[in-house]
Amino acid sequence: MEQVIRRITLAALSLALLASCAEKVQKGPATYCNPIDIDYTYMVYNSAQNLSYRSGADPAVVCFKGEYYMFVTRSLGYWHSKDLLNWEFLESNSTWYPQGCNAPAAHNYKDSLLYVTGDPSGNMSVMYTDDPIKGKWTPIPAILTDLQDPDLFIDDDDQAYMFWGSSNDLPIRGKKLNMNDRFLVDGPTVPLFHTDSTRHGWERFGENHSDTIIGAYIEGAWMTKHNGKYYMQYGAPGTEFNVYGDGVYVADSPLGPYTYQAHNPVFYKPGGFINGAGHGSTVQMENGSWWHFGTMSLSATVNWERRICMLPAFFDEDGIMYGDNAYGDYPHYAPSEVDKKGAFTGWMLLSYHKPVTVSSQQEGHAALAQGFDEWNRPQTSPDFNASNLTDENCKTYWLAATNSDAEWVMIDLEDEATVNAIQINYYDHYAGLYGRVPGLCHKFVIEASLDGEKWKVLEDRSKIEVDAPNAYMQLSEPCKARFVRYSNIKVPSESLAISEIRVFGKGSGEAPSAVTGFKAVMGADGKEAMLTWDEVPGAQGYNVRWGIAPDKMYSSWMVYSENELLLRCLNADTPYFFSVEAFNENGISPVTVAE
Repeated sequence: MEQVIRRITLAALSLALLASCAEKVQKGPATYCNPIDIDYTYMVYNSAQNLSYRSGADPAVVCFKGEYYMFVTRSLGYWHSKDLLNWEFLESNSTWYPQGCNAPAAHNYKDSLLYVTGDPSGNMSVMYTDDPIKGKWTPIPAILTDLQDPDLFIDDDDQAYMFWGSSNDLPIRGKKLNMNDRFLVDGPTVPLFHTDSTRHGWERFGENHSDTIIGAYIEGAWMTKHNGKYYMQYGAPGTEFNVYGDGVYVADSPLGPYTYQAHNPVFYKPGGFINGAGHGSTVQMENGSWWHFGTMSLSATVNWERRICMLPAFFDEDGIMYGDNAYGDYPHYAPSEVDKKGAFTGWMLLSYHKPVTVSSQQEGHAALAQGFDEWNRPQTSPDFNASNLTDENCKTYWLAATNSDAEWVMIDLEDEATVNAIQINYYDHYAGLYGRVPGLCHKFVIEASLDGEKWKVLEDRSKIEVDAPNAYMQLSEPCKARFVRYSNIKVPSESLAISEIRVFGKGSGEAPSAVTGFKAVMGADGKEAMLTWDEVPGAQGYNVRWGIAPDKMYSSWMVYSENELLLRCLNADTPYFFSVEAFNENGISPVTVAE
């Protein structure tokens, strides 16, 4: 009897310990960090040149029956989530597109049917299902031809529309469809709007909008209806550039006429570790919050190499649609934290340009995307140095001599700091993988130390089968550390290559002082402004904000190690207001408004 009581007591203690551990793991609000950490598909083309790379682009995200589905270009399936944070990939079947959908569109029809379209051939058949988890899709025969980047929209009155466009010559177009008769065309094609680089600086082509010869591409139409208004979003000027963003026109009816919103672009992330927020979708959660999913440009192996970002979206009291991209690739509160509304956590980057020691390093050069050959391969070549791991450049990387469990990386934060989260961004160095490959996983151990001798495990993925090319780990509780160590166990590809190990938290020093001497000089055409300011001692970089009113400075640009910025993304004949703040690993300075 005594043994039975003892066993019951031990069992109760074990359950209490498990409950305590569960409570510890769940302590604190959930967060995420861009690019979002999903099992991106390896591309199915360019294999003849061994251009093996992952990519995720043109995300169409919809809420259906209280859960979320994300359709991504050439992914051989799609993702499912209950919270917009944790995603599970659903394999395609015989009724799905054989090479994956291309620039897909998705629409929830009254929680009864989920429609998807985006045939790579351009012949727009529409598929539908009442259970996307099971994945049995019914195709409706092709109804439109020569149609790229579609957007299927069904209004509250059951009137269906198709919008499309992907061209540097043709506009976004739309037409009515008859959803009661196989979505056959039910009206003429209506041109809606085109790019206008003579007035819209952000629509100019090239990195930093520097190309004035090639016309900007307009693509990726996505309709959002809010308070009786129709917000037609579109991507420009080109998916491979840091300035790829989404703008918006607004109308009182689906086919217009459309008016260019005073605040544009709406979703735009030109600075920081990884750039871009274009050709995306905007979805409202069950909790009422709005979120934008967009395309980020990695463009290191080829210019079609991309990732996906998630940014909080809003409508202000004047009906202006806007996104918040400030510190947009630092940790933010997750969509489930409704009271946080996707706000920045305040966890700063502790690892920027900090010393790195590695177990080994291959000699040679890697490609960096600043111009492409006939196969869309980048043409410049930095080294595989360990310093690439902390340079805040997604296009450079460290390459180990082997892919084994003997390889490791150690970052010296140079002072004691509080660590809250870590992100590991792997790189595909001649990975030799194509399409959806079963069983891929990244196994590693992350440790921290105050003295470089005694180590504490922060994350142990040595026995977890998770494919995480952009692994993001929020610690269950903050940890004091000076050194952070990554120990490799296994990666999917033939080589161990990592572009960045990013450590987030708070340093033990002081935040920088406020910026002084901040000036904004507008260009003659009204589409650009030269911003300059005095260098702030101890600052890592600066976050520049601008907008159409002092209380509508919705746009921002992170600048590292520079005290000037040429903004070429403004709209002519629009008054602008500017501010800047300095930041480092310890925090953010007070805001300074331009003189």
